[in-house]
Amino acid sequence: MTDVLPLAGFVVGITAARRAEELGALLVRKGAAIRYGPAIRIVPLADDTELHTATLRLLESSVDAVVATTGIGFRGWVEAAEGWGLGEALLECLSRSSLLARGPKATGALRAAGLSEDYSPASESNAEVLEHLLESGVDGRSIAVQLHGEPLPYFVDTLREAGAEVIEIPVYRWVGPADPGPLDRLLDAVLDGTVDALPFTSAPAVASALAMARRTGRLPALVDALSTRVVVACVGPITAGPLAALGVPTVQPQRSRIGALARTVSEALMSRSPRLCAAGHAIELRGQAAIVDGEWCDVAPAPMALLRALARSPGRVVSRRELTSSLPGGGEEHAVETAIGRLRTSLGGGGVVQTVVKRGYRLAVD
Repeated sequence: MTDVLPLAGFVVGITAARRAEELGALLVRKGAAIRYGPAIRIVPLADDTELHTATLRLLESSVDAVVATTGIGFRGWVEAAEGWGLGEALLECLSRSSLLARGPKATGALRAAGLSEDYSPASESNAEVLEHLLESGVDGRSIAVQLHGEPLPYFVDTLREAGAEVIEIPVYRWVGPADPGPLDRLLDAVLDGTVDALPFTSAPAVASALAMARRTGRLPALVDALSTRVVVACVGPITAGPLAALGVPTVQPQRSRIGALARTVSEALMSRSPRLCAAGHAIELRGQAAIVDGEWCDVAPAPMALLRALARSPGRVVSRRELTSSLPGGGEEHAVETAIGRLRTSLGGGGVVQTVVKRGYRLAVD
Protein backbone atom coordinates (compact mmCIF):
# COMPACT_ATOMS: atom_id res chain seq x y z
CA MET A 1 0.00 0.00 0.00
CA THR A 2 1.33 3.42 -0.98
CA ASP A 3 1.30 6.38 1.41
CA VAL A 4 -0.87 9.04 -0.24
CA LEU A 5 -0.96 12.67 0.92
CA PRO A 6 -4.44 13.92 1.87
CA LEU A 7 -4.83 16.24 -1.14
CA ALA A 8 -3.01 14.11 -3.71
CA GLY A 9 -5.10 13.96 -6.87
CA PHE A 10 -6.79 17.30 -6.30
CA VAL A 11 -6.14 20.43 -8.37
CA VAL A 12 -6.61 23.83 -6.74
CA GLY A 13 -6.85 27.08 -8.71
CA ILE A 14 -5.45 30.23 -7.09
CA THR A 15 -6.46 33.70 -8.25
CA ALA A 16 -4.71 35.73 -5.54
CA ALA A 17 -1.98 38.27 -6.26
CA ARG A 18 -0.47 38.92 -2.84
CA ARG A 19 0.48 35.79 -0.87
CA ALA A 20 -0.52 33.47 -3.73
CA GLU A 21 2.69 31.47 -3.37
CA GLU A 22 2.18 31.14 0.39
CA LEU A 23 -1.32 29.73 -0.07
CA GLY A 24 -0.10 27.46 -2.87
CA ALA A 25 2.77 26.12 -0.76
CA LEU A 26 0.42 25.21 2.10
CA LEU A 27 -1.75 23.18 -0.28
CA VAL A 28 1.18 21.58 -2.15
CA ARG A 29 2.52 20.38 1.20
CA LYS A 30 -0.69 18.35 1.52
CA GLY A 31 -0.26 16.91 -1.97
CA ALA A 32 -2.44 19.20 -4.12
CA ALA A 33 -1.49 20.36 -7.60
CA ILE A 34 -1.79 24.12 -8.14
CA ARG A 35 -2.90 26.18 -11.14
CA TYR A 36 -2.23 29.91 -10.85
CA GLY A 37 -4.42 32.44 -12.62
CA PRO A 38 -4.01 35.87 -10.97
CA ALA A 39 -7.25 37.80 -11.20
CA ILE A 40 -5.80 41.09 -9.94
CA ARG A 41 -2.55 42.96 -9.47
CA ILE A 42 -1.54 45.47 -6.84
CA VAL A 43 -0.60 49.02 -7.76
CA PRO A 44 2.80 49.71 -6.11
CA LEU A 45 2.28 52.06 -3.18
CA ALA A 46 5.04 54.45 -4.16
CA ASP A 47 3.41 54.89 -7.59
CA ASP A 48 -0.16 55.21 -6.31
CA THR A 49 -1.31 58.77 -6.85
CA GLU A 50 -4.63 58.07 -5.05
CA LEU A 51 -2.80 57.11 -1.85
CA HIS A 52 -0.49 60.14 -2.18
CA THR A 53 -3.47 62.47 -2.63
CA ALA A 54 -5.32 60.96 0.34
CA THR A 55 -2.22 61.27 2.53
CA LEU A 56 -1.82 64.97 1.65
CA ARG A 57 -5.48 65.56 2.43
CA LEU A 58 -4.99 63.88 5.82
CA LEU A 59 -1.98 66.07 6.63
CA GLU A 60 -3.91 69.20 5.69
CA SER A 61 -6.86 68.27 7.91
CA SER A 62 -7.43 68.16 11.63
CA VAL A 63 -8.17 64.45 12.04
CA ASP A 64 -9.85 63.26 15.22
CA ALA A 65 -9.52 59.50 14.73
CA VAL A 66 -7.67 57.08 12.45
CA VAL A 67 -8.71 53.44 11.89
CA ALA A 68 -5.93 50.97 11.02
CA THR A 69 -7.56 47.88 9.50
CA THR A 70 -4.47 45.77 8.67
CA GLY A 71 -0.89 45.59 9.84
CA ILE A 72 0.71 45.15 6.43
CA GLY A 73 -1.43 47.93 4.99
CA PHE A 74 -0.52 50.39 7.73
CA ARG A 75 3.20 49.58 7.46
CA GLY A 76 3.06 49.97 3.69
CA TRP A 77 1.36 53.35 4.05
CA VAL A 78 4.06 54.65 6.41
CA GLU A 79 6.83 53.32 4.13
CA ALA A 80 5.26 54.98 1.09
CA ALA A 81 4.95 58.27 3.01
CA GLU A 82 8.64 58.06 3.92
CA GLY A 83 9.44 57.59 0.24
CA TRP A 84 7.55 60.80 -0.54
CA GLY A 85 9.36 62.66 2.25
CA LEU A 86 6.15 62.76 4.33
CA GLY A 87 6.96 60.06 6.88
CA GLU A 88 7.65 62.29 9.89
CA ALA A 89 4.69 64.53 9.15
CA LEU A 90 2.37 61.52 8.88
CA LEU A 91 3.50 60.01 12.19
CA GLU A 92 3.19 63.39 13.91
CA CYS A 93 -0.35 63.78 12.57
CA LEU A 94 -1.29 60.25 13.68
CA SER A 95 0.16 60.78 17.16
CA ARG A 96 -2.31 63.64 17.71
CA SER A 97 -5.27 61.48 16.70
CA SER A 98 -7.24 58.77 18.46
CA LEU A 99 -5.97 55.50 16.95
CA LEU A 100 -8.18 52.43 16.52
CA ALA A 101 -6.69 49.09 15.43
CA ARG A 102 -8.93 46.34 14.03
CA GLY A 103 -6.80 43.48 15.38
CA PRO A 104 -3.44 42.43 16.82
CA LYS A 105 -1.52 42.79 13.55
CA ALA A 106 -2.72 46.36 13.07
CA THR A 107 -1.94 47.02 16.74
CA GLY A 108 1.58 45.67 16.27
CA ALA A 109 2.14 47.89 13.24
CA LEU A 110 1.04 50.98 15.17
CA ARG A 111 3.38 50.19 18.06
CA ALA A 112 6.28 49.44 15.70
CA ALA A 113 5.83 52.95 14.31
CA GLY A 114 6.11 54.40 17.82
CA LEU A 115 2.37 54.94 18.21
CA SER A 116 -0.14 53.44 20.63
CA GLU A 117 -3.71 52.39 20.00
CA ASP A 118 -6.64 53.81 21.96
CA TYR A 119 -8.97 50.93 21.11
CA SER A 120 -8.75 47.45 19.57
CA PRO A 121 -11.62 44.91 19.70
CA ALA A 122 -10.99 41.35 20.84
CA SER A 123 -13.14 40.14 17.95
CA GLU A 124 -10.83 41.65 15.25
CA SER A 125 -14.07 42.85 13.64
CA ASN A 126 -14.60 46.01 11.60
CA ALA A 127 -18.20 45.95 12.82
CA GLU A 128 -17.08 46.25 16.44
CA VAL A 129 -14.72 49.12 15.59
CA LEU A 130 -17.63 50.87 13.86
CA GLU A 131 -19.90 50.28 16.86
CA HIS A 132 -17.26 51.75 19.18
CA LEU A 133 -16.95 54.87 17.03
CA LEU A 134 -20.70 55.39 16.84
CA GLU A 135 -21.10 54.96 20.60
CA SER A 136 -18.36 57.54 21.23
CA GLY A 137 -20.10 60.01 18.89
CA VAL A 138 -18.84 60.95 15.43
CA ASP A 139 -21.05 63.89 14.44
CA GLY A 140 -18.79 66.72 13.27
CA ARG A 141 -15.61 64.65 13.71
CA SER A 142 -13.02 63.90 11.03
CA ILE A 143 -12.13 60.18 10.73
CA ALA A 144 -9.54 58.57 8.46
CA VAL A 145 -10.06 54.91 7.52
CA GLN A 146 -7.11 52.94 6.16
CA LEU A 147 -8.52 50.60 3.53
CA HIS A 148 -6.77 47.48 2.31
CA GLY A 149 -7.30 46.68 -1.32
CA GLU A 150 -11.08 46.86 -1.22
CA PRO A 151 -13.56 49.54 -0.14
CA LEU A 152 -15.57 49.32 3.07
CA PRO A 153 -18.79 50.98 1.87
CA TYR A 154 -20.95 50.01 4.84
CA PHE A 155 -18.31 51.18 7.33
CA VAL A 156 -17.63 54.49 5.57
CA ASP A 157 -21.25 55.25 4.61
CA THR A 158 -22.49 54.60 8.15
CA LEU A 159 -19.95 57.06 9.57
CA ARG A 160 -20.93 59.71 7.04
CA GLU A 161 -24.64 59.21 7.73
CA ALA A 162 -23.85 59.74 11.43
CA GLY A 163 -22.30 63.13 10.59
CA ALA A 164 -18.59 62.32 10.32
CA GLU A 165 -16.22 63.57 7.65
CA VAL A 166 -14.42 60.48 6.37
CA ILE A 167 -11.06 60.38 4.61
CA GLU A 168 -10.51 57.03 2.86
CA ILE A 169 -6.87 55.90 2.69
CA PRO A 170 -6.72 53.41 -0.24
CA VAL A 171 -3.73 51.25 0.65
CA TYR A 172 -2.86 48.50 -1.89
CA ARG A 173 -5.27 49.41 -4.66
CA TRP A 174 -6.09 46.44 -6.87
CA VAL A 175 -6.65 46.49 -10.63
CA GLY A 176 -7.04 43.81 -13.30
CA PRO A 177 -4.14 41.45 -14.17
CA ALA A 178 -1.49 42.73 -16.57
CA ASP A 179 -1.75 39.42 -18.45
CA PRO A 180 -5.29 37.97 -18.41
CA GLY A 181 -4.16 34.75 -20.13
CA PRO A 182 -3.51 32.63 -17.00
CA LEU A 183 -6.89 33.58 -15.50
CA ASP A 184 -8.63 32.81 -18.81
CA ARG A 185 -7.01 29.36 -18.90
CA LEU A 186 -7.86 28.75 -15.24
CA LEU A 187 -11.54 29.46 -15.94
CA ASP A 188 -11.41 27.00 -18.86
CA ALA A 189 -9.95 24.38 -16.52
CA VAL A 190 -12.77 24.97 -14.03
CA LEU A 191 -15.32 24.49 -16.81
CA ASP A 192 -13.75 21.32 -18.21
CA GLY A 193 -13.72 19.71 -14.76
CA THR A 194 -9.97 19.65 -14.12
CA VAL A 195 -10.03 22.05 -11.15
CA ASP A 196 -11.50 20.81 -7.87
CA ALA A 197 -11.27 23.88 -5.63
CA LEU A 198 -11.08 27.63 -6.05
CA PRO A 199 -10.10 29.61 -2.94
CA PHE A 200 -10.40 33.40 -2.95
CA THR A 201 -8.58 35.84 -0.65
CA SER A 202 -10.29 39.09 -1.70
CA ALA A 203 -13.56 40.40 -3.11
CA PRO A 204 -11.76 42.19 -6.01
CA ALA A 205 -10.30 38.84 -7.16
CA VAL A 206 -13.78 37.32 -7.14
CA ALA A 207 -15.22 40.30 -9.03
CA SER A 208 -12.42 40.21 -11.61
CA ALA A 209 -12.84 36.46 -12.27
CA LEU A 210 -16.62 36.81 -12.62
CA ALA A 211 -16.20 39.86 -14.89
CA MET A 212 -13.92 37.92 -17.25
CA ALA A 213 -16.40 35.04 -17.34
CA ARG A 214 -19.22 37.49 -18.08
CA ARG A 215 -17.28 39.25 -20.89
CA THR A 216 -16.53 35.92 -22.57
CA GLY A 217 -20.03 34.46 -22.23
CA ARG A 218 -18.99 31.82 -19.71
CA LEU A 219 -20.67 33.19 -16.57
CA PRO A 220 -23.71 30.84 -16.51
CA ALA A 221 -21.52 27.77 -17.00
CA LEU A 222 -19.04 29.02 -14.39
CA VAL A 223 -21.76 29.66 -11.82
CA ASP A 224 -23.11 26.16 -12.44
CA ALA A 225 -19.65 24.59 -11.99
CA LEU A 226 -18.94 26.57 -8.82
CA SER A 227 -22.37 25.71 -7.41
CA THR A 228 -22.22 21.96 -8.06
CA ARG A 229 -18.79 20.37 -8.29
CA VAL A 230 -16.07 22.86 -7.30
CA VAL A 231 -15.18 23.69 -3.68
CA VAL A 232 -15.33 27.49 -3.47
CA ALA A 233 -13.60 28.84 -0.36
CA CYS A 234 -13.46 32.49 0.72
CA VAL A 235 -11.30 34.01 3.44
CA GLY A 236 -14.31 35.87 4.86
CA PRO A 237 -17.86 37.11 4.22
CA ILE A 238 -16.79 40.29 2.38
CA THR A 239 -14.81 38.18 -0.09
CA ALA A 240 -17.78 35.84 -0.50
CA GLY A 241 -20.19 38.70 -1.21
CA PRO A 242 -20.06 38.72 -5.06
CA LEU A 243 -20.47 34.92 -5.11
CA ALA A 244 -23.35 34.95 -2.63
CA ALA A 245 -25.13 37.46 -4.88
CA LEU A 246 -25.08 34.80 -7.63
CA GLY A 247 -26.21 32.00 -5.31
CA VAL A 248 -22.83 30.26 -5.25
CA PRO A 249 -22.27 28.42 -1.94
CA THR A 250 -18.91 28.94 -0.25
CA VAL A 251 -16.99 27.57 2.71
CA GLN A 252 -15.16 29.98 5.02
CA PRO A 253 -12.66 29.55 7.86
CA GLN A 254 -13.56 30.78 11.33
CA ARG A 255 -10.59 33.17 11.21
CA SER A 256 -9.64 35.23 8.17
CA ARG A 257 -6.12 33.83 7.80
CA ILE A 258 -4.29 32.19 4.89
CA GLY A 259 -3.43 29.10 6.95
CA ALA A 260 -7.04 28.72 8.09
CA LEU A 261 -8.23 29.10 4.48
CA ALA A 262 -5.86 26.32 3.34
CA ARG A 263 -7.17 24.02 6.10
CA THR A 264 -10.77 24.79 5.13
CA VAL A 265 -10.06 23.92 1.49
CA SER A 266 -8.33 20.69 2.56
CA GLU A 267 -11.19 19.61 4.84
CA ALA A 268 -13.84 20.40 2.24
CA LEU A 269 -12.05 18.44 -0.49
CA MET A 270 -11.47 15.41 1.71
CA SER A 271 -15.10 15.42 2.84
CA ARG A 272 -16.16 15.31 -0.81
CA SER A 273 -13.99 12.30 -1.68
CA PRO A 274 -16.41 9.43 -2.39
CA ARG A 275 -15.39 6.08 -0.92
CA LEU A 276 -17.07 2.89 -2.08
CA CYS A 277 -16.56 -0.82 -2.59
CA ALA A 278 -17.03 -2.24 -6.08
CA ALA A 279 -16.21 -5.74 -7.37
CA GLY A 280 -14.40 -6.43 -4.10
CA HIS A 281 -12.16 -3.35 -4.37
CA ALA A 282 -12.02 -0.33 -2.03
CA ILE A 283 -12.11 2.77 -4.21
CA GLU A 284 -11.62 6.43 -3.27
CA LEU A 285 -12.12 9.25 -5.75
CA ARG A 286 -9.57 12.04 -5.46
CA GLY A 287 -10.51 14.85 -7.83
CA GLN A 288 -8.39 13.95 -10.83
CA ALA A 289 -7.29 10.47 -9.69
CA ALA A 290 -8.50 7.37 -7.87
CA ILE A 291 -7.06 5.17 -5.15
CA VAL A 292 -7.89 1.46 -5.56
CA ASP A 293 -7.09 -0.81 -2.61
CA GLY A 294 -4.65 1.80 -1.35
CA GLU A 295 -2.81 2.06 -4.68
CA TRP A 296 -2.62 5.24 -6.74
CA CYS A 297 -4.29 5.17 -10.16
CA ASP A 298 -3.84 7.97 -12.66
CA VAL A 299 -7.07 8.58 -14.56
CA ALA A 300 -7.37 10.88 -17.60
CA PRO A 301 -9.93 13.74 -17.46
CA ALA A 302 -12.64 12.12 -19.62
CA PRO A 303 -12.62 8.70 -17.86
CA MET A 304 -12.43 10.50 -14.50
CA ALA A 305 -15.50 12.56 -15.35
CA LEU A 306 -17.44 9.36 -16.08
CA LEU A 307 -16.22 7.70 -12.88
CA ARG A 308 -17.48 10.69 -10.88
CA ALA A 309 -20.81 10.51 -12.68
CA LEU A 310 -21.19 6.80 -11.93
CA ALA A 311 -20.12 7.32 -8.30
CA ARG A 312 -22.83 9.91 -7.72
CA SER A 313 -25.36 7.04 -7.73
CA PRO A 314 -23.34 3.89 -6.96
CA GLY A 315 -24.96 0.82 -8.44
CA ARG A 316 -27.48 2.72 -10.58
CA VAL A 317 -27.38 2.14 -14.30
CA VAL A 318 -26.43 5.35 -16.11
CA SER A 319 -27.24 5.53 -19.82
CA ARG A 320 -24.69 6.39 -22.47
CA ARG A 321 -26.76 9.43 -23.43
CA GLU A 322 -26.70 10.65 -19.80
CA LEU A 323 -22.97 10.10 -19.55
CA THR A 324 -22.23 12.20 -22.63
CA SER A 325 -23.22 15.31 -20.65
CA SER A 326 -20.53 14.47 -18.09
CA LEU A 327 -17.72 14.39 -20.66
CA PRO A 328 -15.58 17.56 -20.78
CA GLY A 329 -17.00 19.53 -23.67
CA GLY A 330 -19.72 16.93 -24.27
CA GLY A 331 -19.40 14.28 -26.95
CA GLU A 332 -21.10 11.38 -28.72
CA GLU A 333 -22.05 7.99 -27.27
CA HIS A 334 -19.03 6.46 -29.00
CA ALA A 335 -16.81 8.81 -26.94
CA VAL A 336 -18.45 7.39 -23.80
CA GLU A 337 -17.59 3.84 -24.85
CA THR A 338 -13.98 4.84 -25.49
CA ALA A 339 -13.68 6.63 -22.14
CA ILE A 340 -15.22 3.68 -20.28
CA GLY A 341 -12.61 1.40 -21.85
CA ARG A 342 -9.82 3.71 -20.71
CA LEU A 343 -11.40 3.93 -17.24
CA ARG A 344 -11.39 0.15 -16.86
CA THR A 345 -7.74 0.04 -17.88
CA SER A 346 -6.82 2.79 -15.39
CA LEU A 347 -8.60 0.97 -12.55
CA GLY A 348 -6.86 -2.30 -13.35
CA GLY A 349 -9.88 -4.05 -14.81
CA GLY A 350 -11.50 -6.31 -12.25
CA GLY A 351 -15.09 -5.66 -13.31
CA VAL A 352 -15.42 -2.41 -11.34
CA VAL A 353 -17.45 -0.88 -14.17
CA GLN A 354 -20.16 -3.17 -15.52
CA THR A 355 -21.90 -2.92 -18.89
CA VAL A 356 -25.65 -3.39 -18.74
CA VAL A 357 -26.62 -4.40 -22.27
CA LYS A 358 -28.75 -1.83 -24.11
CA ARG A 359 -29.03 0.28 -20.99
CA GLY A 360 -25.63 1.74 -20.04
CA TYR A 361 -23.05 1.30 -17.28
CA ARG A 362 -22.97 0.93 -13.51
CA LEU A 363 -20.41 0.53 -10.74
CA ALA A 364 -20.43 -3.02 -9.44
CA VAL A 365 -20.91 -1.92 -5.84
CA ASP A 366 -20.84 -4.57 -3.13
